Amino acid sequence: MSTGDIVYDNIHFRHDPKWSGRLGPAEGGGLLLCVACAIEMIESDDIASVRKSFALSGISRVLKCSPGALRELLRQDHRVSLRFTAALLGMLHTVEDPDTLEKVEQVLVQLLLELQSELSLHFVLDEIQKKLSEQLSAKGFLPIFKFLGSLVEAVPNVAHSLVTQYAPMLEHLFSALLYPDEALKAAVLYVWLKLFGTAGGLANHSLPTAIRDRVCVLLLHSLANASSPQLVSNCVGLLWLMVQQGEAVSVLMNSPGNQIMCSENQSSHTNNSQNQEQQSPDHCPLPLILKKLLLSGDETLQTASAKCIAGILVHSPSQCSAPFIKADVPEFLFDRLASSSNEVLLWSAYSCLVLLTEDPLFFSQCHSVYGIESLVRSLKEALRLNNLEVPKQGLLLLTEILERQPPSVRLFPSSPGFVAVSEAVIAGVSCSCLLVATQAAQAATALFRLNHQSRPVQYRETEGLIEAITNRLSELPLPPPAHCRSSGSLKRSDRSSQASKSEGYLLQALICFQAACRFAEECASEPLLKENTFTAPSKLSHAHDSLESLCQCLLRCCDSIWIPTVIRMCEHAPNAQILQYFYSILSAQFTLLPSLMPVFANKLASSGFYRLALEHKGLLCAGNRNPNLNASACGFLQKLSLCLLSQSDPAFGTYQHDVKEIENLLLYNLPLLCCRLSDWPSLLCEAPGLQLCEYKGPRATQYCLLVILHLAMQQGDRLLPDQAVFSSVVWLLHSVQEQGSCALPHSVLRSALYLLAMTQDKSPDLDGGPFNCISKALSSCQSFSSLYFHHPALLHFICRYPELAEKFGALVLELWLAKSAHHTDAEQTMVQEDIQEKGENRESCADERQDQEPDTETMELLTLIEKYPAVILTLLDMVCTREAPLAGRALEVLEVFLCSQRDYEADLCTNLRPALLQALQGFSAENVGQGFGQEHTAQAVNSLPLVLRLLCLTQASDPSSSSYNSKMDGIHFKLLYHVSNIAGRLKPTNTGSLLPALSYLSCCLSLSPAHCTDRAVSMLLSNSGLMDQLQTVLSSSSSSSPAASLSPSACPPPALLCCSHLLLSSLITLQRVHSAQVHKSISWSLDRAVHQLLVQKRNTDSLLLVSFLRLLQAVLNVDLTSAVVCVSSGPGLVGPRPLGVEDGALYPLGFRGAQCLSTALAGLLLQKHELLLRASVNCLSSLLGFLQRKSPTTAKYMVCQRWSRFLLHCLLSSGESFLLHPAILRVITLLLKHGSNAVVWEPDLLQVMEAVERKGLKELSKEAAQALRLLLTEIQCTVLQSPPTEDHMQRVRSMIESLGPQASAESCSTSLPCNALHVGDVSICLSDFTLKAG
Repeated sequence: MSTGDIVYDNIHFRHDPKWSGRLGPAEGGGLLLCVACAIEMIESDDIASVRKSFALSGISRVLKCSPGALRELLRQDHRVSLRFTAALLGMLHTVEDPDTLEKVEQVLVQLLLELQSELSLHFVLDEIQKKLSEQLSAKGFLPIFKFLGSLVEAVPNVAHSLVTQYAPMLEHLFSALLYPDEALKAAVLYVWLKLFGTAGGLANHSLPTAIRDRVCVLLLHSLANASSPQLVSNCVGLLWLMVQQGEAVSVLMNSPGNQIMCSENQSSHTNNSQNQEQQSPDHCPLPLILKKLLLSGDETLQTASAKCIAGILVHSPSQCSAPFIKADVPEFLFDRLASSSNEVLLWSAYSCLVLLTEDPLFFSQCHSVYGIESLVRSLKEALRLNNLEVPKQGLLLLTEILERQPPSVRLFPSSPGFVAVSEAVIAGVSCSCLLVATQAAQAATALFRLNHQSRPVQYRETEGLIEAITNRLSELPLPPPAHCRSSGSLKRSDRSSQASKSEGYLLQALICFQAACRFAEECASEPLLKENTFTAPSKLSHAHDSLESLCQCLLRCCDSIWIPTVIRMCEHAPNAQILQYFYSILSAQFTLLPSLMPVFANKLASSGFYRLALEHKGLLCAGNRNPNLNASACGFLQKLSLCLLSQSDPAFGTYQHDVKEIENLLLYNLPLLCCRLSDWPSLLCEAPGLQLCEYKGPRATQYCLLVILHLAMQQGDRLLPDQAVFSSVVWLLHSVQEQGSCALPHSVLRSALYLLAMTQDKSPDLDGGPFNCISKALSSCQSFSSLYFHHPALLHFICRYPELAEKFGALVLELWLAKSAHHTDAEQTMVQEDIQEKGENRESCADERQDQEPDTETMELLTLIEKYPAVILTLLDMVCTREAPLAGRALEVLEVFLCSQRDYEADLCTNLRPALLQALQGFSAENVGQGFGQEHTAQAVNSLPLVLRLLCLTQASDPSSSSYNSKMDGIHFKLLYHVSNIAGRLKPTNTGSLLPALSYLSCCLSLSPAHCTDRAVSMLLSNSGLMDQLQTVLSSSSSSSPAASLSPSACPPPALLCCSHLLLSSLITLQRVHSAQVHKSISWSLDRAVHQLLVQKRNTDSLLLVSFLRLLQAVLNVDLTSAVVCVSSGPGLVGPRPLGVEDGALYPLGFRGAQCLSTALAGLLLQKHELLLRASVNCLSSLLGFLQRKSPTTAKYMVCQRWSRFLLHCLLSSGESFLLHPAILRVITLLLKHGSNAVVWEPDLLQVMEAVERKGLKELSKEAAQALRLLLTEIQCTVLQSPPTEDHMQRVRSMIESLGPQASAESCSTSLPCNALHVGDVSICLSDFTLKAG
C-alpha cells in the first residue's frame, strides 16, 4: 500500500480493475482507491487498526474532494455497495478506539449521502435494528446511537422513516434512557433531539402521542439526574423543542416527581399518560429543574432555561405560571437580569417575567417589589446593546409590572427608586428606535399612576419624563402627501412602515401625556400631594419641584410642541384615535391652570381650533362613527366656549344664567353637530318643527350653531362667509317669530346680534319684514344692556337704522362710554402706580398724557360720528342730562372730534350751537330766582361746566369765524347773553363753570371784528353781576399777594385769573372803540401786576403772565385811563406826594414803575415761550408808546438804559433761527424807532442782514418778512452813531426791493389765525397776540 493510495498490495492483484480508480480533483492528481481492497481491509481482523484508520481517512478525503466519484464505482454492483456499508457498520461494534469510531461514523454518513439511495438507508436501519435486537446489553449501543444521531441530522428523511417504520428501534431508544450511563443517555437524547427538530418537525407530527409522552417523562428523569455537560445540553435542547408543543407542555407540567424517579416501563407509563391531566401541577419537578439551571454558572444553560420557561408559559400562562412562581423562579430570573449582559439571556428572562406577570400570584408574593430594582438596572444596561429588541422587551416587562401592581403595595416608597426608574424610561424614550421609544412611553404612562409616586412626589422627575417624551416629537418624520408618494413598492413600503411607527409613537405619547394630565388633576385634588408635605426642608423653596411647575410644564409643552405636531401629522390623513387623545389633553389644560386659561383659550380660538375640531367631527364622526372622538372634541369645544364666555365683563357681558344656558345648549347639541361646515347654512334654515325641550331638538341645535359661530367669530375665526351668516341669522329670527315666539334665549339673542353686527358690511341693508323681525327680537329683551358687547360693529349696526338708533342708540353709546372709561381708569391706575414706583414728576406725566393720541374707543366714536352725524346730538344730550362721569366722557369725545376733524368743523359747530343754546336756556330756566349751586340742582351744576366747555370748543374749532365776521346777532348773541347771565349768577367758588364761561366771553369779543361787537360790549358792561364776578376774581388775586395771609384755597385758579384778564382787556379796548356806557367799574392794582411780572414771574404760570401782559397792553393803550377799570397805584411805582413832574405825567405808573416794567419786559423777552414772547413785545410797544405820549424824554431814557444793550446782546446770541423771529425783529425796530443808542450797525444790524442773506428771503414767513421790512425801513430813517457805508445802505435797499410789494403795516395783524386756541381750560384768541406794527 503506497503512500496516500487505498490499495492493499497483498490482495489487490486478485481484484477486478473495474473496482479501482484514481479519484481526486478534476485538475489531476488524486489517490488510487480499490473498493475491494478497502472492504477486505475493513472486514479482516488481521489488519491493524491504524491501517484501517488510515484507509478511512483516505475514503473520507475522497468523498469530500471528489463528490460522485466513489458513487460511480459502487453503482457497478449494488451488492458491493451494500457489503461496503455493512463492513462499516460492523466496525461500529468491533472497534474500540474512539478516534477510529469517529472516522467510521463520519465515513458511513458521507457514504450514505454520496449514494443517495433509499435502499442503502433502509439497509442501514435494518442492520441497526437487527443489531439492537440481538444484543442483550445496552453497553455497546453507544457508537450505534451516535451514528444514528448523526445520520438523522445529515439525512432528514431518515427521521420520518425511523418514526413510521422502525417502532422497535424507538423502544430500544426508550430502554437506553434507563441505562445509568450518561454518555449513552446523551447519545440517545441526541437522536430524539434530531428526530423532533429535523425537517420542520415532520417526524414529530408522525409520532404517536404515547411515544411523545414517554419521551417527555424520560426527558425529565434524565434532566433531573444529569450531571455531565453533554447530557444536560442535550436534555435542554430536547426540552426546548418539546415546550414548543402545547400537548408536550401539558405532559411535562403534569408529571409528578415520584413518577420520574421510579423505574420506567411501558405499561406503567401508558397508565400514567392516561391520567396525567388529573395530576396536580404543584408537585411538578420541572420548575425546580429549570431553576437549578438558572443557578448554574453557565450562561448558555441559563439562557436555555429561560427560553424553556418562556416556551412553557406562552402556551398557557394561567395554568403554568403558578408552579414557577411558587418555586421562586421570578426571583432567580430577576437575579439573572442584574448580573448578565447577554442579549439572549436578557430577552428570554424579560419574556418569562412578562408572562409570569399575568398571574396575580406574581404580585401577591411580592416578586415585583423584589425585582424592580434589578429590572431598572438591567434596563439601563440593555439600552446600550446593539439588539434593540432586548430593551423593548425589558420596557414591556416594566410596563406590565407598573400596570398590574396592586395599589396597596408601593414599588417606589422613596424618591431614589422613582428617580432611577424615571431615568431608565427617559433613556428608553431617547432611544434611536421608535419602537423602543414607543414602549418606553407606554411604561411612562403606567408610571404616572398615583400609586407609583414616592413620598414626597417627585414633580421635577415627572417634568423630565414629559419633556423627554415631548422633545422626541420634533424628530418624527412628516407623513408624505398622497401626491408625493413614490411609485416604487419598496420605497412605498419603507415610508409606510416609518409613518406607521411615527403614528404609533405619537399615539402612545398622547396617551402618556393624557395620563400625566390626569395625574396632575389627582394631585391637585389631594391637599397633601398638592402641598407635597414631606418635601425636604432644603427643597421647599424650589419652585421647579412643585405641582404648579408641573402644570405649567404640561401647558408649555402642549402649546409649543404637541399642538403643532398633531396638526402637522393629521393634516393629510386625520387619525381618529390620535385626535381623540389630543382633544382630551386640550380639555385637561382648562382644569390644571385656570388662571392662564383665558390667554390660552384666546390663542386656541384665534388659531382656528373651532374650525379644526368641527371639521374633524364632520369628517370622522358622521354616521355615529368614532363616538370617543366625538365626545372628546365636544368636551374640548365646551370648555373652550365656557372659558371664552367667562372672560366677558359681568357689567356688560353675559350673566351667570346665560353661561348655564349656553353650557346646556353645548352639552346636548354639540354631539349632534357631526356635519361639514358647508352644511351649516342649510341646517340653520331648516324648519325645526315642534320643540319639546328647551335644550334639545332641532331648534336647540340651531341655537347651538349661533353660539359657536359667535364665539369663533369673536376670536377672528369666520367659520362661514359673512353673507351666509347674515342671511341665516335673519331667517332664523323670522322663523322663531313665525312660530309665535319673539323671545329667543337671552344668550342666543346676544349671539344673533353679534353675528348681525359683525357681518353687516358685506350684506345688504335690511328693510321690511327682516328688519321688523330684528327690531322685535331686540325689543323683546327686557334689558338691552345685557345684550351689549363692546365692539364698533354694534355701534354701526344700531346707528345704521334710524329706528334702532332711536330705541337703542343712546343706551349703546352710554355702555360704550362706560366701558371705555373703565379701560381708561384701569390704564391711569397702572400709570399712577408706575409713577409712584419710579418717582416720576406727575405734572410732566400729565403733560405727556395730554399730548397722546386719543384712545381706540374714542377714535371709533369719531369714525361713527363722521358716518352718522346724529350721534353728536346724542352725545350732547348725554353731556347735559347724564351723571358727571358719563357726561365728562361724552364731552371728551366731542372735544377730540371737534379738535381733529377740520373738514367738517363749520357744519358741526353750526349743528351744535342750537342744541347748546337749548341746554343753556334750560339751565337759566331752572335757576330763575335761585343762585347756581343749590343742592336740588346739583346734577345741573355738574353738567353746566361740561356744556360751557363744549361751547368753548365750538369756538376753537371754527377756523374762519365766518359767523362772527358777519355780525354779532342771532344765535351767537343769544349764546353770549345766556353765558354772561349764567356767569354773573355763579358763585365765585364754582370755578368749574365760571372758567369756561369767562373764557367763552373773552373769545367771543376777540374773534369778532370791532365793528360787530358794539351790542355785545354794551350788554356785557351792563351786566353788573358779571362785573362783580370779575372784581371778585381780581380782588382775590390781589389779596393773595405775599403780604397777605390768606390760605391758598382762597386764591382763584391761575386759569380763571387768566380768563378774567383776557376778558377785561377786551372790554377795555372795545369800550373805547364804541364809547359804550359803563355801569360799574372794576378796581385793579397796577402795583400788583408789575410786582408779579418783576418779582414772581418764576413762580407764575406762563399763561397767567401772558394774560397780565395782555391786560397791561390794553390799559397802556388807553393811557391807563378807562371807564371800565380803575387803575390804582402804589408806593412801589410812584414817589411820595406831592408827585414830581415825571411821576405826575406818568401817573399811576410813575417813573419808577416804568423802569420796573421795562426791566420785567426785558427779562420776559429772553423766554422762548411763543405766546409770552409775543405778549412781551406788544406790551413793550404799548409801554414805549405810552411813555412817548406822556413823557418823550422818559421814553428816550428807557431805551438808552444798559438793559437794552444787554437785552440786544442776548437776543443776537441766541442762534440764527431765534434771531430771525418776528418778535425779535420787532424789538430791534422798537429800539431804533425810539432812538436807542444800544443798537449799532456793526455788529448788530449787520449780523441780522447776514443771517437773512444766509437763510434766504423766500424762506421767511409772511410775518417775519413784514417785520424785516419794518426794520429795514427804520434803518433808512434812523441816524445811527456809527452810520453804515454806502455799500451797506445799498444792501438794505436791495433787500427791501427783494421783499417785493408787501401789505401795509396794518395788515400784519392778520398774519396769525383768527380762531381760538384751546390751552388747557383756557381758550385764547391767537389774533390778540399778533405783533403790532405801531
